[in-house]
Formats: sequence, structure tokens, C-alpha cells
Amino acid sequence: MTNPADPSSPPLAANAAAPAAPRADASSSSARRRLLYAGVAGAAALGGAGLAWWKFQPHAMEPGAERALWGMSFDKPEGGALAMQAFAGKPLLLNFWATWCPPCVDELPMLNAFYREHAPKGWQVLGLAIDQPSAVRKFLERIPLDFPVGLAGLGGTDLGRSLGNLTGGLPFTVVLGAAGRVLHRKMGQITPQDLQDWSVLR
Repeated sequence: MTNPADPSSPPLAANAAAPAAPRADASSSSARRRLLYAGVAGAAALGGAGLAWWKFQPHAMEPGAERALWGMSFDKPEGGALAMQAFAGKPLLLNFWATWCPPCVDELPMLNAFYREHAPKGWQVLGLAIDQPSAVRKFLERIPLDFPVGLAGLGGTDLGRSLGNLTGGLPFTVVLGAAGRVLHRKMGQITPQDLQDWSVLR
């Protein structure tokens, strides 16, 4: 039996404390791992949010995009051609849409109502369909629109990219003033507030 008063006896406190150290290290290591995983997950979430924000923001337009737009023409679903120059001199709401795009279809009645209300005030609306002509014709037979529609096809995607829609997402709306310059662009479905805000632009 050891004698605590005997200096030659082994130090009991040191011996007793030795097994506890690994448990403390393991607990600390586990905590560090949890913090690391949480940090990585947080960074990934922020990165995903940043990517989503980037994806749904209009980007810089290509040089000369406005001028190129006004030189274009599109076939009409009912036949004939629709020249962009015919819209010059008045504010224009240009909407890229497709029949297979639910948000596009959802906002068309709102755009139609905007056109009816604001056409007497000089506003114009043009829908550019990024779609098959036959699909657009069938759609318009079921849901007629008062504003004109142009058949932009795949070339409409390139036009949208030149105006800052790099991802080619739909719907995409561009508001142009009477001078032919782009005043506003929006990726995604429009809202009544958007239309109210845009209606005062010239």
C-alpha cells in the first residue's frame, strides 16, 4: 500500500488524470469537426444563394444590342412580318415568353390588361414567343391576345442574351422608352407592382 506522505510513493494525481486527457481531446476534436461541417454547409448555402441571385439578375447588355434590336423583324402567327421599327417612338414593353413556360402563361392576362389600359396613353406591348410556330398558333386560338406577338424561335434566345439574359430563362421582360433605349429589365414573372412602376417610365 502506498503512503501519501512518503515522497517515494508514485504521484496518484498524475496517474489519475492521465486517462481523462484523451476524452477531452476527442470531445474537442468532435466539436471542431461539427463547427467545420457547419461552416462548410453555411458557405455552400451562401454560395447557392449567390448563384441563384446571379442566375436571376439581368447582366450587362452586349454593345450595340439596342441598335440591333430595332433593326429586326419577326414573322407573325397569323402571317406576314412584324418590324421592330414599327414600334419606334413610343414606350414598349417587350416580353419573351413560351407556351411551355407556366409563369409566362400566368402573366399574359396581366400583360393584356396592361396593354388595354395603357395603349391609349401611348404604351405598346410586344410578345416574342421562343417557341414552335404551330404551338403558338394553337395557344393563341385558345387564349387570344390584344397585343401583337412575334415568332422569335431560337433566335429569340440569342436576342435575350444580347439584352442581358445570359441564362436564357423565361419569362424575360425588357422595357424600352420612347427614345428606343432600355429603361428596365426583369428576369422572371412580372407583378402588378412592376407594371405600375413601369407605366410612369417614358
